[in-house]
Amino acid sequence: MKQVTIARHGDASRLTVREVALPEPGPGQLRITVRAAGVNFADILIRRGLYPGAPKLPCVVGHEVSGVVEAVGEGVDPIWIGRAVLALTDYGGYSECHVLDAHRVLPKPDGLDHEHAAALPLNYVTAWVLLVVMGSLRADQTVLIHNAGGGVGLAAIDVARHLGARTIGTASPGKHPFLLSRGLDHAIDYRQDNWQEEFSEVTRGQGVDLVLDPLGPASWQNSLTLLGPAGRLGMFGISQLAAPGLRGKLHLAAAMLTARRFHPARLIRGNRGIFGCNIHQMYDARTRLNTWLGQILRGVGEGWVRPHVDRVFDFESACDAHTYIEERRNTGKVILSMSARDPL
Repeated sequence: MKQVTIARHGDASRLTVREVALPEPGPGQLRITVRAAGVNFADILIRRGLYPGAPKLPCVVGHEVSGVVEAVGEGVDPIWIGRAVLALTDYGGYSECHVLDAHRVLPKPDGLDHEHAAALPLNYVTAWVLLVVMGSLRADQTVLIHNAGGGVGLAAIDVARHLGARTIGTASPGKHPFLLSRGLDHAIDYRQDNWQEEFSEVTRGQGVDLVLDPLGPASWQNSLTLLGPAGRLGMFGISQLAAPGLRGKLHLAAAMLTARRFHPARLIRGNRGIFGCNIHQMYDARTRLNTWLGQILRGVGEGWVRPHVDRVFDFESACDAHTYIEERRNTGKVILSMSARDPL
């Protein structure tokens, strides 16, 4: 079978296709024929050598897949064979076939094709944890979503709308019409120097109850000032610091070393909270993850979960998919497919 492999850290050209032996499922495992795999910014950070805890090179990235079960190992009910499924993967998603523990897979909703199903697991679970589990967002509250046009951003709009909360999002102006059509209440151009004045007008100077910020230390400090009383800041990425190569590592190290600390006394006086979210570090909490994924899958049936696929790339064009995201051209999810086509 074929895999997209990272043999050395660097730019998108480091992604290469190689032939490997077809893996056999062990006890408690099954093998999926992958029809589609999600591409995430974490994959790019791993390729650049900036992702903490990433596997040693050479490695195969990819945190979510959709496909069909083709074989099962000892102890797994053969009834799974032939079923369409989706899964969060512990790396390895950029493969024609993938072996994983059977308890990590869930049935694919009938109403979604494989490309849209692969857009669900990581982004929507991340949004659910940020907004519901840790963010405690309610219908009478307001959330500010940075990078609202990204995969997690769009998922967060769906979840927040489901909760009945008011949504404000930052994005480049070209993405505003689409975001408003998806239900975002107010879009702000973050590239304008005075965007915080617009934010203050929209919130009437009261701030927001929750900020979702995937950008980095400098932005996190600013986001803290945008919170109202009892407000929460949810951090889940460092996209502003993702420069390639050694420069990226030095930039990241410098930013972390010079970042202002969140002093407990300041948080207590301001009645504010801060938390972080990294779904990959929770993969051992399978019961919780499956519960949250189950809530997302129910949302598909109820109509409030609407995964948006921006672009589908051929499996062997993973380098182009990475470049597309790095150039910030995507609005929503980028997918690798065995048979690339434009999303319906």
